[in-house]
This record gives sequence, C-alpha cells and structure tokens, in this order.
Amino acid sequence: MKHKGSCLCKSVVFEIDGEFEDFYLCHCSRCRKDTGSAHASNLFSSSAKITWISGEDIVKTYRVEKSEHSKSFCPNCGSALPTLQMDGSLLVVPAGSLDTDPHISPKAHIFIESRASWDNNLEKIPKYPEYPNPPDLTEEK
Repeated sequence: MKHKGSCLCKSVVFEIDGEFEDFYLCHCSRCRKDTGSAHASNLFSSSAKITWISGEDIVKTYRVEKSEHSKSFCPNCGSALPTLQMDGSLLVVPAGSLDTDPHISPKAHIFIESRASWDNNLEKIPKYPEYPNPPDLTEEK
C-alpha cells in the first residue's frame, strides 16, 4: 500500500510504501511538547519504506539525548514529519502528516498516566463543525 504525505507549506513531500503495524495516541510529556497538544498521533512500521519526493534536504531532526525520542519537522512551517528511530529499524509517521487515509485506527492511548491535567472528559465539551463565532470585540459597550 502506498501512502502520500506532506508538510503544511508543501516544501516537503513524501511517499510511504508498506503497511503500518501500530497506531498509538501517546500522552507522554515529550510527545505533548512535540505537538503542543494533548497527545501525539503516531503510526509505526518496521517494514514500510519512505521515499522523499521533495524537501528531504531541508528536513530537520531533533533527538532527545540518552533516549529513543526524536522529532523530524519542516523548518519552514514546523510541521511534524516522519522519522526513523531505533537505529533506522522503525519508521514513525505523524498521522496528521499523511494526505491519504492510513487504513488503520488508533489501537490505544499510551503513557496515559502522563496526560495533561486538562486532558479529561474531552468528549463532553461542545463540538462545532467549524471555528465558533467569537464575541464581536469591535462593538462599543
């Protein structure tokens, strides 16, 4: 199976040939820092191969010392991008970087004990199809 992906500014475009074995929503503090959100949504494959269509030469990778944690990103727009971990034996792909359906659903929330204090009962808060209208701040009171 082929998957296509890119960064937000389209400077980096890639294809992945193969299947994803796992899909986890990681709540560890490093993944929360990586994403600026409640969790990272990462796909994992030990057999898929990545082909960089464009922008491979600009991709930056940050590795946390003395750990397996790393993050690749576009230096122009900051989008998270695929990275090889565990000495190149594991391809980790941020699910949001794909432009095609990964054909796999998340299997689990992991490192849940590390989740943010505000990451509770999120399914109960209001849902909107688009950005809700903010109050009109231009009106005089």
